[in-house]
Amino acid sequence: MPASDHGPGDPAGSTSASAPVPIARSDPAAHPAEAHPRRWIALLFVGLAQLMIVLDITIVNIALPSAQRDLGISDGDRQWVITAYTLAFGSLLLFGGRIADYTGRRRAFAIGLVGFAGASALGGAAGHFGVLLGARALQGAFAALLAPSALSLLAVMFTGAKERAKAFAIFGAIAAGGSAIGLVLGGFLTECLNWRWCLYVNVPIAVVAVCGWYALPTDAHSGRSRARFDVPGVLLAVAGLVGVVYGCSEAESAGWDSGRVLGLLAAGVLLLVAFALVERRAATPLLPLRVIADRTRGGAYLAVGLSMVGMFAMFLFLTYYLQTVKGYSAVVTGVAFLPMTAGVLFAAGGIAARLIPKVPPRALIAPGLLLSAASVAWLIPLTPDSSYAARVLPAEILVGMGLGLVMAPAMNYATHGVRAEDTGIASASVTTAQQVGGSIGTALLNTIATSATADYLAAHHPPTPEVAQRALTEGFSDAFVVAAVILTVAAALVAALMNTPRPTRDTAASAEPMATHLG
Repeated sequence: MPASDHGPGDPAGSTSASAPVPIARSDPAAHPAEAHPRRWIALLFVGLAQLMIVLDITIVNIALPSAQRDLGISDGDRQWVITAYTLAFGSLLLFGGRIADYTGRRRAFAIGLVGFAGASALGGAAGHFGVLLGARALQGAFAALLAPSALSLLAVMFTGAKERAKAFAIFGAIAAGGSAIGLVLGGFLTECLNWRWCLYVNVPIAVVAVCGWYALPTDAHSGRSRARFDVPGVLLAVAGLVGVVYGCSEAESAGWDSGRVLGLLAAGVLLLVAFALVERRAATPLLPLRVIADRTRGGAYLAVGLSMVGMFAMFLFLTYYLQTVKGYSAVVTGVAFLPMTAGVLFAAGGIAARLIPKVPPRALIAPGLLLSAASVAWLIPLTPDSSYAARVLPAEILVGMGLGLVMAPAMNYATHGVRAEDTGIASASVTTAQQVGGSIGTALLNTIATSATADYLAAHHPPTPEVAQRALTEGFSDAFVVAAVILTVAAALVAALMNTPRPTRDTAASAEPMATHLG
């Protein structure tokens, strides 16, 4: 078995499988000779593509009320503008990652960019609900191809420990902080232009990003490109993920005790169990179990998935709080979230980038999760009269720093140590964890908040505007309690599971399988 397939607890692979590729400490600026010569230019364009995907998560939420009025969308149907994207994106990620491995990351990256831009233009020009819905589903499908190809390109371009740490710190900062930028941009475009520009804006970003084609490593041709797809695995994975993601989205409105929700979740879980059994016996599996069985990569996927609970709790409830309770406009609300992005950039670029090559991954990820838990807990006493500067601002900065400490090393270790032909599916796995974690977290916390709000209203009469505001914040507080507990448990799990030691010189050999596939 190659060293890259040993778990971190295996004596044969404890230093080669899961730690980033180190470089000699006597020459900290050195990097392997095989490192891609245009890697930093390529990072700029890959980062733009990632920013486009992350922006779309929040920017459309800001535009949705205007789009609903313009196209005459009913209250019951408006959720599908969001759900169509999340369903396609979340369910097709594993398939998209394997396509990138089979057909080439560079090619998949370009196709994903062009397709996402085209779908965005179609959605911006939509004259009725059906066209917008189809465009959003297409956006999700092309994002499922683009996201894993972008991350896997970084994995093969950056092989030196310190350069890799910097590159993934930038990428992690974009993944964690780009949503706040989407709120600002979405509010500005909606108020100054119209909701359609929240979709059109993807076109110029994609045009600039696709210009980076020349800087990306040339796709290597291997026997895998002629291999047959694991069709049963694809069908089971897509159907299972649809069941889980759709079930979670329905739980927000129907409740977790709904028969439809329970049926969807049960079917999704059973299909994913069947998928795991099929993958154990498949000749060319969609998701080789060696990719997720490694304790370090598994810990990274867990950290990313559960950290989304804290991130979505912040964005979802603070957006409602600032706009509904405090009366902020969409633009002001977006600006109010910018300190969170500043915290992400400081922690990911200023702290994590320097420490990733020097400390074990759990030494960054576990404290990052605890810091996120503390920041969410700071919001538990939130009231309608709470000051933004005293209550909201510190929590935003702290959760941004926590997410920066989590995302940069987690993205790094989630793709490291895998075989070159598996980088796409490894990248897709961490993005799938991000999407599924966000979907489950949003549905769970929203249900808790809604129930607490309803109970408060039932116990306090008459339902004056002041009572309604206190009821909302009461619901938010209950959700923040649960989010803080989940993040604390996640920190404990990662600390116990991710037993990878600090990078050492002996792990340099793990770069060779990837480096030999660079163009």
